[in-house]
Amino acid sequence: MIPIGDDNSANTIRPYVNYILIAANILVFILFQSMGSNQAFVMSFSTVPQEIITGSDIVGGPAGLLPTPIPVLGTIFTAMFMHGSIAHIAGNMLYLWIFGDNLENRMGHAKYLAFYLICGILATLAHVYASQALGRDMLIPSLGASGAISGVLGGYLILFPRNKVRVIALNIIINVPAIVSLGIWIVMQLVSSMSMFGGEGSQGGVAYAAHIGGFIAGMILVKFFTTAAALETR
Repeated sequence: MIPIGDDNSANTIRPYVNYILIAANILVFILFQSMGSNQAFVMSFSTVPQEIITGSDIVGGPAGLLPTPIPVLGTIFTAMFMHGSIAHIAGNMLYLWIFGDNLENRMGHAKYLAFYLICGILATLAHVYASQALGRDMLIPSLGASGAISGVLGGYLILFPRNKVRVIALNIIINVPAIVSLGIWIVMQLVSSMSMFGGEGSQGGVAYAAHIGGFIAGMILVKFFTTAAALETR
């Protein structure tokens, strides 16, 4: 079930922040990552769980980590705008394009940006501490906007559970409530993450803990950001 659009009839503002976030992700992928081929950039600016836990830069190791020219905690932010492949960024930007504008319309520009970044930070920390708790390789770098976008999806589900979402399912386009399309999405993340508790590998390198952590963060935080926005307009 692939979403391709949703009901934006209630939106009243241009989602400039959402546009900027999408543009920033694309520009980083093209200009700094050279369409995913610049591995030196990835090994310098992606998030390495062990670096976050210790606060110290790590060079070398099996992944070939390179020196990080910024404080290692800053990679929580830089990795949020990096992607591993064209398919990775295309999928993430599709979800952000469809679901982000509705939240920005409800929160306002500044609060939506803060919400997005905070969800991304919390999602990354969820991945870091889940990796430590489950004894995973702490030197594998992670990157991507998936955690922040998962927060957007969690917030969307709380605010617009009945909003119609256009999806491609079984080669046809149908409209389903957001609670169905996003509910199926989070269930898939939960099922896929179950391998983390067995002896399986990394599930193709997907950081499911970040997806789940970001989604939960979005569900919890969205009320605080929308309540604050509503109070300011009185």
